[in-house]
Amino acid sequence: MSTTMQVPARALIDHRVYTITLRKMPEFLEVFRELAMPVLLQTLGHPLGFYTSLVGPQNQFVHLWGYDDLADYERRCSARDRHPAFPAYLAASAHLITAQETRLIRSVDLAVSIV
Repeated sequence: MSTTMQVPARALIDHRVYTITLRKMPEFLEVFRELAMPVLLQTLGHPLGFYTSLVGPQNQFVHLWGYDDLADYERRCSARDRHPAFPAYLAASAHLITAQETRLIRSVDLAVSIV
């Protein structure tokens, strides 16, 4: 029996990593859930996933969002930044985030068959 690995539905992925102040992850997650998520769901759509670090650099929160292309990314991020409720999240989370890394990564079609 052989199956083919599926290529992600989105061509461009925003791979975002926030480093959170030591021992403040629960507070950050609450602020993110309450203030950021309503805005992000309205402007960016549904995320591909949320993660926290387990091995390697600690106190990191990772989220992934999929886009059709760079124009889609720019349009949706602009809508997020202009959303009237977004500044409240930025203000509430400012003291909790020590660093941010944003990577735009592209999917690669390897057409791999798994036997």
